[in-house]
Amino acid sequence: MGKRGGGLLVAGTTSDAGKSVVTAGICRWLVRKGVKVAPFKAQNMSLNSFVTREGAEIGRAQAMQAAAARVEPSALMNPVLLKPGGDRSSQVVLMGKPVGELSARGYHSGRQEQLFGTVTDCLEQLRATHDAVICEGAGSPAEINLRRTDIVNMGIARAGRLPVVVVGDIDRGGVFASFFGTTALLSPEDQELIAGYLVNKFRGDVSLLEPGLEMLRGLTGRRTYGVLPFAHGLGIDEEDGLRVSLRGAVRESVVAPPLGEDVLRVAVCAVPLMSNFTDVDALAAEPGVIVRFVDRPEELADADLVVVPGTRGTVRALAWLRERGLADALVRRAAEDRPVLGICGGFQLLGERVEDEVESRAGVVEGLGLLPVRVRFAAEKTLERPVGEALGERVEGYEIHHGVAEVLGGEPFLDGCRVGSVWGTHWHGSLESDAFRRAFLRRVAEAAGRRFVPAPDTSFAGLREEQLDRLGDLIEEHADTDALMRLIEDGVPAGAPFIPPGAP
Repeated sequence: MGKRGGGLLVAGTTSDAGKSVVTAGICRWLVRKGVKVAPFKAQNMSLNSFVTREGAEIGRAQAMQAAAARVEPSALMNPVLLKPGGDRSSQVVLMGKPVGELSARGYHSGRQEQLFGTVTDCLEQLRATHDAVICEGAGSPAEINLRRTDIVNMGIARAGRLPVVVVGDIDRGGVFASFFGTTALLSPEDQELIAGYLVNKFRGDVSLLEPGLEMLRGLTGRRTYGVLPFAHGLGIDEEDGLRVSLRGAVRESVVAPPLGEDVLRVAVCAVPLMSNFTDVDALAAEPGVIVRFVDRPEELADADLVVVPGTRGTVRALAWLRERGLADALVRRAAEDRPVLGICGGFQLLGERVEDEVESRAGVVEGLGLLPVRVRFAAEKTLERPVGEALGERVEGYEIHHGVAEVLGGEPFLDGCRVGSVWGTHWHGSLESDAFRRAFLRRVAEAAGRRFVPAPDTSFAGLREEQLDRLGDLIEEHADTDALMRLIEDGVPAGAPFIPPGAP
């Protein structure tokens, strides 16, 4: 592929069209072909983040894509991460480190353009060291109100002379109009880079779709590179939000029946600004474990374990729990010695008090008092990859938090503590350690009086690899891989016509 690596930008007609998983699938397909490939997303807005080995915070979607590419994730792969907070503002994380809070208006009024040089430098560094870089866009490239300051869609495509494939979710309907309209709203210079389209989440007989694809080619002069079928269970490491209804919906779980006589029910409190909700994916991967996201106190009644997850707004989450009666329900659970697990922000609010002059600037706020912990928010963010031991098993995790916990008692637990059946830790990802997860679930089942037995051979890393291989299979079996490879190697095909009216 020459001295400078090839590349491709995967854009989408909408958010959640499938850009993240398509990018991961292309990465897995390429690495299986022997191509040294890296993922890249110039700017990501997500509360679902990860810490690299160098201590840089990036979007979990890019970490997942790096796993698909079988490369170590780095800040180069996601140089700008925006973490939404209160009051229409976001924390700006640049090259893995927080650099301040900005409103959306402030960001799009100049700060975004200032970051463009950093973004393009990162892309070029990756292209210099890899055969191919598969870039992911954000939202839609046809956000005409934001095009002037765009650094993640056509802005980066034009800077890197990247061919663009637009992904559309046909399951939502209107995919042909979305493909045509997306193209027609771009300027002539941007349209030159649109190589074609990729249909995602198709159900049914592809032959019924082919006349429409031919008409689309006639209207736009651009081909469709594949029709990917709808596939269940591929919602791994989502970045932009929680794809389940909070009205008691069950997160996708392994279909295998439980080994013991009982299932284990896990209720996850759907706190505001919930972050790293993927912490519970490892629980849902266990046969016989049912995971629900809940927002009412009565939904905790039949839960064997309640998880209070991470949040970008600990004080706000505390108020929410109290307003909804969930705080009282958690206090009752603790008094009845029924299992509760707090992770990161969820751990902080289980303590005695929170002193926050950084995140909410609310000062001292009383916690739920279930753990002997006092939390003070520091200006500097903790970004670490700790390794330790709990319940006699090795545990790995990662930490992303401003809150510094002073543990005043209880039994030590992953740098946090445990009192009775209430557990708290700042460590995200701990449940991905298989032996520890099984030991923890045995404790939960015992406390809950359930005859639940964890499967002895569930490998979360193995299941994730299987999912990534399934993504690679989707590309290999349902996309025109020869044409995609030419696109990555040779760049934008010449001669694509301009579709009026173009950008206003």
